[in-house]
Amino acid sequence: MSGPSPEAFDGKAYVAGLPNAPGVYRMLAAEGGVLYVGKAGSLRKRVASYFSASPKSARIMAMLAQVASMEVTVTRTEIEALLLENQLIKSLKPRYNVMLRDDKSYPYVLLTGDEWPRLAFHRGPRSTAGRYFGPYPNAGTVRDTLNLMHKLFRLRSCEDSVFRNRSRPCLQYQIGRCTAPCVGLVTEEEYADAVHRVTLFLDGRSDELTDELGAAMERASADLDFELAARLRDQVAAIRSLQSRQYVDGHVADLDVLACAMRGSEACVLLLAFRDGRNLGTRAFYPQTRGSEDPAEVLSAFVSQYYAAQPPPPEIVLDRPIEDSELLEQAFSESAGRRVRIRSSVRGDRAGYLDLARRNAELSLAVRVDSQSAQQARLDGLRELLGMDDPPQRIECFDISHTMGEATVASCVVFDGEGPVRGQYRRYNITGVIPGDDYAAMGQALMRRFRRAAESGGVVPDVLLIDGGAGQVRQANDVLAELGVADVIVVGVAKGVERRAGHETLLLPDGRELQPGPAAPGLQLIQQVRDEAHRFAITGHRGRRQKARSVSRLEDIPGIGPRRRGNLLRHFGGLIGLRAAGVEEIAQVEGISKALAKRIHASLHGIDSPDGS
Repeated sequence: MSGPSPEAFDGKAYVAGLPNAPGVYRMLAAEGGVLYVGKAGSLRKRVASYFSASPKSARIMAMLAQVASMEVTVTRTEIEALLLENQLIKSLKPRYNVMLRDDKSYPYVLLTGDEWPRLAFHRGPRSTAGRYFGPYPNAGTVRDTLNLMHKLFRLRSCEDSVFRNRSRPCLQYQIGRCTAPCVGLVTEEEYADAVHRVTLFLDGRSDELTDELGAAMERASADLDFELAARLRDQVAAIRSLQSRQYVDGHVADLDVLACAMRGSEACVLLLAFRDGRNLGTRAFYPQTRGSEDPAEVLSAFVSQYYAAQPPPPEIVLDRPIEDSELLEQAFSESAGRRVRIRSSVRGDRAGYLDLARRNAELSLAVRVDSQSAQQARLDGLRELLGMDDPPQRIECFDISHTMGEATVASCVVFDGEGPVRGQYRRYNITGVIPGDDYAAMGQALMRRFRRAAESGGVVPDVLLIDGGAGQVRQANDVLAELGVADVIVVGVAKGVERRAGHETLLLPDGRELQPGPAAPGLQLIQQVRDEAHRFAITGHRGRRQKARSVSRLEDIPGIGPRRRGNLLRHFGGLIGLRAAGVEEIAQVEGISKALAKRIHASLHGIDSPDGS
């Protein structure tokens, strides 16, 4: 049975049954797709505003014309509504919601939860146990912070596999950036004090830290421990001299400044961050606007999604008022456990920082738009080269990498109209083919890629680039024909006689061979995609080859099976840690006898085994 048509939905009647309670609403199309997800302090008032007689933008009117039904979820608090909204936007990707795309690559300072905590740079999923400080606008700020922390408090930065297997202090100890807990040159109490002080600094409590260090310095002086007192004095002086403090209207700054610039439906949100008086720099974000041309709407969506995932500072300064600022203030304050203010009307230094953020947002957007214009020119050039009616919306490229047939890996990279789509890159470990048979390797990779698309109706590219000559292209065409995959333009990218960039030969589906030359925009795009596929394939091949060699080194030792091999690698954190261990340490691993430990040690160091094996 078909669902109701959009005209059948009576918004006003639907609103009458909604409660005056916080929650999340979802607008659905006739086919069941989610058009929009929103939050509300009062579901009835919020949803009613869509179906009132007040003027609305063309984008909102187009969305409402497609609404066939709605769903709501009542929450206990507004903060729950905010969190649920952001979860649904990320998972459902509604057609009309402004989306914050760049949400997985923020850099952090990580203080691990080990017995002897490690202080390190972190980017990616927060799966390691410990405390994460940040996010920071850019990696350079994190590295500057770590450099300062290691100079002042000398916590270890080495990986666990190195830490567990040191027999003497490393260079970091020699240059005064580590206290060498690996070899017992610092007590647990002293190291714990350093961890506590690092935490105070990274929490933005540097005044409390300097007071604590000053008190400790006085105690050390009273106890006639002048060496310790001098060290603490130097720490206090270093904090006050190295920590650049930025005062805003007479107070130490602890705020974020946000400005939004737009050109049509292209948007840039510029974040200028201050923490405990330190200017952490700027970071530009480019949300997906989904047709919105209202900077306030884009900025509101950014603030909601960004601070639902990141801890907000006490003050957020915006270059324009946004809708639901009071709701967001309340939600952020509840989640942070302290008051969070959102302001758009400011004076003094804050107004100056807003102006700086605006100018940087406009500059960043102009650079991006110009870059996109160049990308569009390359897409149009490729369309002309291939005789297509429209520019390709999806390009895939396959490449094969191996060393004399060893550890063969195929890569597949994906580009769309905006550039690389790295989340859809794939690698294929090639097995069961004659080493060095690139044709068979390419055939296997393509079969694995397109079989699933043929069976389940998955997405296929408009253009399929094959790094190779006629034989490789023939493999691609044979695979697509066998699977019944049509409407894919297969193009071979063969290196020229001199193997110079820009002089490649393109093998087209109609049998023609083209050499567009280095100035052709279409060939420049093909080079970009091909080079990315080559880089991705080599990276995968090197990793597979190294893993194979590491594992095979252990597999060659009599008495080492999968279980013992796993125990060894887990205990020492990898082959490097195992190679650095002595016989006595190896013998402590579960399932490893003293005799076997001697064989392992001998094999890893290329010496004759004591039992002659």
